[in-house]
Amino acid sequence: MNETIDHLLAGLPSGVSEHELVDWIARLEAVKCTAEAVQAQAAVRLEEAARVRQTAAGVPARKLGEGVASQIALARRVSPAKGAKLLGLAKILLTEMPHTFRLMKAGLFSQWQATILARETACLSLEDRRVIDDQLCATGPNGRPAKAVTMGLRQLENAAKKLAITLDQESVVARAANAEKDRRVSLRPAPDTMTWLGALLPVKDGVAVYAALDQAANAARAAGDERTRGQVMADTLVDRVTGREAGVKPRIEVKIVMTADSLANTNDQPAMVEGHGPVPAAWAREALADAEVFVRRLFTDPVGQLVAMESRSRKAPDGLAEFIATRDGGICRTLGCDAPIRNIDHIERHADGGETSAQNLQGLCERCNLDREFSTLEV
Repeated sequence: MNETIDHLLAGLPSGVSEHELVDWIARLEAVKCTAEAVQAQAAVRLEEAARVRQTAAGVPARKLGEGVASQIALARRVSPAKGAKLLGLAKILLTEMPHTFRLMKAGLFSQWQATILARETACLSLEDRRVIDDQLCATGPNGRPAKAVTMGLRQLENAAKKLAITLDQESVVARAANAEKDRRVSLRPAPDTMTWLGALLPVKDGVAVYAALDQAANAARAAGDERTRGQVMADTLVDRVTGREAGVKPRIEVKIVMTADSLANTNDQPAMVEGHGPVPAAWAREALADAEVFVRRLFTDPVGQLVAMESRSRKAPDGLAEFIATRDGGICRTLGCDAPIRNIDHIERHADGGETSAQNLQGLCERCNLDREFSTLEV
């Protein structure tokens, strides 16, 4: 088996036919699935080992296992939040969904397929979850492939939902009602100085919002508006949420950090938009010209780095905290974490003599700050 994997990963030889290339891709996909299964095993064992060590060190029971998700996140080069989800999935697969895990280890089922099954059965009892695991992922009579292996992602999701409702409709209904508490709005960068604005809403509200935007697009197009349907819907969304009238310059604060030379159009060093990332200087100048602007002078060194500020207090004053958040681009400094900054933390602890200065402060998200505090206490 190792020789086969080494052969697959060594690279493609020359003169390979189309059929062989397809086979190569399929076999590599199987290797990926198996690797994800073994990663899940390793994650569970890591938490078990950490709990044993922490118990021996006298860590309170409610804190056992803390910090493990962050270690997994660093190892897998993802955010701590994603690391926690991966650890949770791993424990479910190894303890509650043995057939699903077996399919993954055999290279027949991906981590995302397993995630769908775990998600759609989360509200069920252990017994009911195992029924679905058996019905969808167990090998059939005479070695017939498991049903889940032959399904597309949407088919798999629908099959799991249908079985869950059949087994415990009351729990599924209760979960749907409780899900409204998770409604939220998110923002993430998109290519070409664009951004993705998303909202997780109850279905009735989401459908109503889309229908209203669609109606606005129909009315605009009927009136001869030359914009595309998508453009009208996007513009209408912005106008209605911000409350501005068409053609009126926005007064919403968007923090753009750029050098004085770039602002004066004598240099084209990229600017930074907090919550988005780098943008071309020309785009930033145009954006500033298209808005009612309040210019805040943020001093930089010759290469564009914000200069140091310092405070004698343990907690960073508001001005210094805003300075750090701006310097760090509004994104958590932990490797692999893309969550927004929620806390300003000392790199060298204040109790150990660390200064409350720009050089010794960093922006962290809530989870990373708590994980760091716990690891420091443990030492």
